[in-house]
Amino acid sequence: MRMLIKEVLRLHPPNPMLVPRESREDCEIMGYHILKGTKIHVNAFAISRDPRYWYNPEAFNPERFENSNVDFKGTNFEFTPFGAGRRQCPAILFGTSSVEIALANLLYHFEWVLPDGENSHLLDMSETFGMGVRKKVELHLRATPYVYSGYI
Repeated sequence: MRMLIKEVLRLHPPNPMLVPRESREDCEIMGYHILKGTKIHVNAFAISRDPRYWYNPEAFNPERFENSNVDFKGTNFEFTPFGAGRRQCPAILFGTSSVEIALANLLYHFEWVLPDGENSHLLDMSETFGMGVRKKVELHLRATPYVYSGYI
């Protein structure tokens, strides 16, 4: 479950642009001269899909986090859905624990299917950008309560 949540956060960070930073001194980054006081915007969306850091970055592959130390606690800068350093979200543990519990309950208590026999391979997964990133076309699912059918 944690690998699934990490992969969703990698592909769809809650805030695609992290809180802006300001350089404290003149510096050079990747050949670019950055003056002191320059406002710097960190694009978490682009970093989380960068092929220099992720194999096949556009693919949904939760297994990439299996046997991996990459976590969203702000020390792995290729994966910062909640920011890093002093401006990191203070509620990471609460938020991710809440998502994990809610998702586990939804998966345990319901069967989930696409309506009218739609094919999952034909779903439009394109996104639209704003304050956050969301699906351009809404996803509709049909939930039916799971009924335990007895012992096998």
